[in-house]
Amino acid sequence: MAKEKKAKKSFLWKDRKRTFLGLPWSFTRYRLDEDRLYIETGFFNSTEDEVRLYRITDVTLKRSFRQKLLGIGTIHCDSSDVTMQNFDIKNVKHPKDVKDMLSKLVDECRQRNRVYTSERIDGHPHALEGDPHTHDGHEPPEFDQTDADHNGIPDVFEK
Repeated sequence: MAKEKKAKKSFLWKDRKRTFLGLPWSFTRYRLDEDRLYIETGFFNSTEDEVRLYRITDVTLKRSFRQKLLGIGTIHCDSSDVTMQNFDIKNVKHPKDVKDMLSKLVDECRQRNRVYTSERIDGHPHALEGDPHTHDGHEPPEFDQTDADHNGIPDVFEK
């Protein structure tokens, strides 16, 4: 019986977290494929976490003056993933290119998986639909929902 070689997974991008000198001497590795972002940390005790790209809701690039000098940056991501709601891809080379690639892949993955997000008027995109409480535990503001002319628009919103 001949053992079949397991096909090595190809990644679209991979990098390591850079040190304060911009060198990749770290035990944090980042990898990105068409569907997922993988973050592996640790040496003796390691943890690999992944987030499916369609769960990422916002991508922001942050660069300090020192990071600009070294050609690195930090990409902050917000997601609807349970274990990785808000996370950073810290100190990576070519951060603008990586952010643009990640944003493009997130959009493609959302279209491919038919995932759509809706934003609430009160500014809480991660709040569950039908949940009367916001993240801070307060009730949403109440307003008069009377519709005297029965046109489907509450009178308070009509002039």
